Amino acid sequence: MANLIINGGNSLSGSVKLQGSKNSALPILAACAAVDGVSVIHNCPDLTDVTAAINILTCIGCKVSREGSTVIVDSTSANEFRVPEKLMHEMRSSIIFLGALLARFGRCRVTAPGGCEIGLRPIDLHLSSLRSLGAEIKEQGGFLECRAEKMKGCTVTLAFPSVGATENIMLASIGADGETVINNAAREPEIEDLAAFLSKCGAKIEGAGQSVIRISPPKTLNAAEHKVIPDRIVASTYIAAVACATGKVAIKEINVEHIAPVLPAFEAAGISMEFKGNELLVSSFSRPERIKLIRTMPYPGFPTDSQAILMAVAAKARGTSVITEKIFENRFRHVPELIKMGADIRVEDGSVAVVEGVENLHGATVSATDLRGGCALAIAALGANGKTVIEDIYHIDRGCEGFEKNLCELGADIIRA
Repeated sequence: MANLIINGGNSLSGSVKLQGSKNSALPILAACAAVDGVSVIHNCPDLTDVTAAINILTCIGCKVSREGSTVIVDSTSANEFRVPEKLMHEMRSSIIFLGALLARFGRCRVTAPGGCEIGLRPIDLHLSSLRSLGAEIKEQGGFLECRAEKMKGCTVTLAFPSVGATENIMLASIGADGETVINNAAREPEIEDLAAFLSKCGAKIEGAGQSVIRISPPKTLNAAEHKVIPDRIVASTYIAAVACATGKVAIKEINVEHIAPVLPAFEAAGISMEFKGNELLVSSFSRPERIKLIRTMPYPGFPTDSQAILMAVAAKARGTSVITEKIFENRFRHVPELIKMGADIRVEDGSVAVVEGVENLHGATVSATDLRGGCALAIAALGANGKTVIEDIYHIDRGCEGFEKNLCELGADIIRA
């Protein structure tokens, strides 16, 4: 299995084009299974998670092809409501096919999803919400047997603004009779993007991006053409890379509003950021300043997916930074790996990391524990002394397209071997 070998110390310069959002592409691809016809999805990143979603679409009878960053899904011949366990385990977001298959076939058979081991992502909100719409769901031997002769729109109030549950309700509701209302819905940009695609398919959706979403299904769902939004988490990854390695980099095809929640943390670290339309010019030529407090929260709060990335910056900062993780209970698994590189980090009560910044990190052999943790290790390695070897980089490949290639074009010394 390949590793990333990073020789730190190189300053970054140049420009990089931002990929399409992984967390937006996956539910939109799932939605393609719920509509009839040929959907054309542009700006779809070339990732192992996306490949896993395409494999599921192919398994249920869709014809799928890729032309560069465009994925074409012909769901006309879709005829299979069962997804094999192996395919479900390839990515954590596979559960999103639950709502889509119920909307298309009125039944489905799936298993619990796989992916990163960042802690429990209980799907009880998904299941209880779909039951409210009229689905009968039996859990037997690790399989979910779901059936809905005809779902009926209703009001669903989420105990937590879960992105996945919100998406599953949206997907299932386009196959229901009558209006569905989601209270305490997730407000992430990816929710708005899914709503934009479903609207093009004929659904009437109001309130996406707000805490109350109303979905009225059309009489017929037609395929549509859509462009996926830029990946806001990868955007913060490149900003953090400049913060750790120093340099001046232009990030192209970026949405300023979507990355607003992370900007105060980078500003606190002393990173210079200048926006020009859909381009962000990032520059940093000295050691970062401490980030007093980061607290992960649902959007529009600080995203949990950027927590590890900012910890890599805090590890090199002047002074003490505190990071509180309240979304997932096991998302500090990258901490021991950063400590191997010389970071001074103390975890308290499992949810608070106190990061005492050190002047110099050093190379080491470390393992990517999950997607964002792997990116954090790579970022730290860019600003470390000596050689770092990162193992288990398949995690990084799940969410970052051309990761080492893009960084090398900016001047980093990285090889995959």
